Amino acid sequence: MILLGAVVLLPLLLVLTLWFYYYFHSERYLKNVPGPSALPIIGNIHQVGATEDALQTMVQFQKKYGRIFKMRTMFDVPSIVTSDPKLIEEILKSYQLLHKGVAYDFMHSWLGTGLLTSADEKWKKHRRMLTPAFHFKILEGFIDSFNQMGEILLKNLEREVGKPSFNVYPYIALYTLDVICSSSMGTNINAQEDSNSEYVHNVNEICRIISERSLSLLKSIPFLYTFTSDYKAERQVLEKLHQFTDSVIANRKKELLESNTDQDDEDSDFGIKKRLSFLDAMLKFKEDGKGISDEEIREEVDTFMFEGYDTTSSGITSILYCLSIYPEVQESVVEELNSILDSKSSEVNYQQLQEMKYLEVVIKECIRLYPPVPLIARRFGQDTEIDGYLFPKGADFNVFVYGIHRDPSLYPDPEKFDPERFSLENLCKRPPYAYIPFSAGPRNCIGQKYAMLEIKAVVSKILMKFELLPAIPEHTLQLTGFIVLKSKNGIRLRLKDRSF
Repeated sequence: MILLGAVVLLPLLLVLTLWFYYYFHSERYLKNVPGPSALPIIGNIHQVGATEDALQTMVQFQKKYGRIFKMRTMFDVPSIVTSDPKLIEEILKSYQLLHKGVAYDFMHSWLGTGLLTSADEKWKKHRRMLTPAFHFKILEGFIDSFNQMGEILLKNLEREVGKPSFNVYPYIALYTLDVICSSSMGTNINAQEDSNSEYVHNVNEICRIISERSLSLLKSIPFLYTFTSDYKAERQVLEKLHQFTDSVIANRKKELLESNTDQDDEDSDFGIKKRLSFLDAMLKFKEDGKGISDEEIREEVDTFMFEGYDTTSSGITSILYCLSIYPEVQESVVEELNSILDSKSSEVNYQQLQEMKYLEVVIKECIRLYPPVPLIARRFGQDTEIDGYLFPKGADFNVFVYGIHRDPSLYPDPEKFDPERFSLENLCKRPPYAYIPFSAGPRNCIGQKYAMLEIKAVVSKILMKFELLPAIPEHTLQLTGFIVLKSKNGIRLRLKDRSF
């Protein structure tokens, strides 16, 4: 009996000893960093990791403790949160701090270790390999898809004209899903015309599961998560999603071999025709012996799917919402569009998108207020000293994008919608890392130019067809989410046919 007790107690004592050592070791490092009191074992996860109001809790912490504060996550792992541009610059510019934070762990089952979630040598290798796939000649080829899918979107939106209000988010989500499937995999899934398809359901389901895990105390603990219904649902959904992507890759490999696409062409870039998908680019890399496996190709395709779907939907819908409640800004955008676009054609081209300068500053101001990714997380792989702070190995470092974008010392009257903040004159007045909706430094968003083109294309098409009006009754967004910013009560507005 004594022996049995010892067998049970000794491992427990060892765990407690290691926990006490790590807790006080990290606390010694961070003693000069303020923050809320934490509970044993669960830290502050009951405040910011387990409720839909976590985003606003973080805002209140920033107001109370300043631009840098500390919290603790599960098992008292230290987590530093900052909205200090100088500190953020040091972190995001560093090639030594490429590891993503714990929030990204929830994505591994779907995305594996693709560009968003990988680190160190694999990330560096894939970033170098994939950067040419976002050359402007390649991006230019996707505009046909933006136009084609945009026409379907306009047709679907027609049914909402004249209603007191409607939630625009589902329409935009289906549009972005169609576009990213075309761009990343070269396949049409017809999401806008068949919103009940199995693939649409599976993508929505995995995005929901990832988002809810990031806000759930129970589901954030891997062992406890295995007993939830979402765990079973995730396994079923992922099996189908991976099968779909694998089949697309296999079919595309066969098609490319049969069509001999590696022949020279005046519209080619590094041997790939500009109208081919990101998948085609990666298959070409493999053909050229650049050491990328089929599994890694699937991880990158799925990564493009996630980043080009959920985050882009968030950005576009917040822009439409802002335009609906600021009619004078909307009319200024329309004036610019009228001076650029051909009234006889509903299609836009690459050059026209480049000329939409005022629309671009409006977009930037919208995603300042509503950054699609409100928090960027890194993890320290070693004890690290930066700007007078000593951060312990294993700690998470969180760049609070939402907080920095609403800092009154950087953006006077930060709640005010003012596109002039992004005039050349005003840009020079702020630190370079005061605006980071696409992150910054070596791990910045590889697809940010693609995203800006897509946003300009779809917003311009909508504005040339419809006048955006505020919802009746007035609609106020209820923001939530750390992985992707969303509104709990949707994005509601009104549509009216535009007459010139």
